[in-house]
Amino acid sequence: MPTPDPQLLTTFSAIVGAGSISAAAVRLGCGKSVVSRQLTRLEADLGARLLQRTTRRLTLTEVGKVVLQQAQQIDRALDNVAQISGQFQQEVRGPLRVSCPRPLGQRHLVPLLAAFTRQYPLVEVTLQVDDRLSDLVAEQIDVAIRVAHLEDSTLVARRLADNPRVLVASPAYLERAGRPDTPEALAAHEGLLWTRDGRVHDEWSFTASTTGPDTGTTRVRMQGRLRVNDGLSLVAFACAGAGVTVIDRLLVDNELARGTLVELLPGWRLPAGPPLYAVYPARQWLALNTATFVEFLLSRCFTGRA
Repeated sequence: MPTPDPQLLTTFSAIVGAGSISAAAVRLGCGKSVVSRQLTRLEADLGARLLQRTTRRLTLTEVGKVVLQQAQQIDRALDNVAQISGQFQQEVRGPLRVSCPRPLGQRHLVPLLAAFTRQYPLVEVTLQVDDRLSDLVAEQIDVAIRVAHLEDSTLVARRLADNPRVLVASPAYLERAGRPDTPEALAAHEGLLWTRDGRVHDEWSFTASTTGPDTGTTRVRMQGRLRVNDGLSLVAFACAGAGVTVIDRLLVDNELARGTLVELLPGWRLPAGPPLYAVYPARQWLALNTATFVEFLLSRCFTGRA
């Protein structure tokens, strides 16, 4: 049996990672027929079928699963060689793929990326703005910003910032409806409510910031006719004077600074949201542009300061 061509193994790994021969051809920058021929040749060299092909999907055979593990080791080795070379070059350059949830991407990450590319003009950034959790390895993403705790042990997470939440409303709304001075007073106000996966988050919890007779947690069930699954739309509703809302401070820092929104009940704390992390695949050799970008984010504490 001839020794398999490493290039054919790399192509096979790309097919599995992309999910189809067509998608792998796009990723590899070659024709679909070329990728198909290389897969056929690899199967012929090994004397075994690696993929079961249907019109809708590709499924790994048992032999294919074992071969894929070896092919991925070759991919990692080649990636390490490229990264070692980049480290020795000591020049921040090349492609950088970044993923981020939509509100944070629009509000904070875009100005930071603009500043980063000004500082490192040889870096080519692709920003993927998406609320789903991307598969960093399969989608070849170098760094993802996540508002969640790390669960995948194959990833490295660097904490960027805490995520406090605030209760806000516009001056126009407060002039019309009055300013609440206790959590219980919110029952008389119009709530702007966050909704996700069919659940409406209409219960808000408050804890007194100081000791005294009002210590403990107070829960308020809010009524609200406006419900939305997008953070920036929630901000826009609040700025338009539609009601009061609980939201991540990161999304309303600008509005609070300008006075477009006002923080309410400053003597009460809200449960913080999940912290912000920069997440990237665990690698023995981290690409210089990836490492530099993560440190760039950490130095600015993800405040959007360019």
